[in-house]
Amino acid sequence: MRVIAGTYKGHRLQAVPNKLTRPTTDKVKEALFQMIGPFFSGGNCLDLFAGSGGLGIEALSRGIDHSIFVDQQPKAIQTIYTNLKTLDLEGSAEVFRTDAFRALKAAGKRGLLFDLVFLDPPYQKVSYEKLLEGLQTFQLTTEKTIIVCEHEARQALPDEHAGFNKVKSETYGGTTAVTLYKKEEERNG
Repeated sequence: MRVIAGTYKGHRLQAVPNKLTRPTTDKVKEALFQMIGPFFSGGNCLDLFAGSGGLGIEALSRGIDHSIFVDQQPKAIQTIYTNLKTLDLEGSAEVFRTDAFRALKAAGKRGLLFDLVFLDPPYQKVSYEKLLEGLQTFQLTTEKTIIVCEHEARQALPDEHAGFNKVKSETYGGTTAVTLYKKEEERNG
């Protein structure tokens, strides 16, 4: 695993040393960043189910100002800290060992808004619909927020849910799919 582009391009990232975490491959990571826009001019990122932190770190490398990393696994948290320290990114990040839904609630209490949200839970373990509902309930998004869902290719995600519309969906290698959501636009008339 490595950082694909931006300030930290080419730097290697440690993987989580267990079988509970499924890292996003470099090929899928490169493709999904091409889908959402290769570079950012600031903003905040939420990397739920962060694993090694690869997606949030990639976003930081490409211009996001601040990333929040959330995972329940102690080894994942340790790996995220190691990767952030190696790249001297501790000042641009917060790391929390907690449940994804608790993290959404805590972010809502803090009044945080995210420009980019990565949802990459263990396949078939967490409902994407409930995660989208949580983002809406705790008011963590704006009209410009991009929500990136990485999931099994055979799992179909809804075209719209909890005030979010599917913008695009692509499959990679026959097994992994990436689906993008944005907030539903107000319809006039």
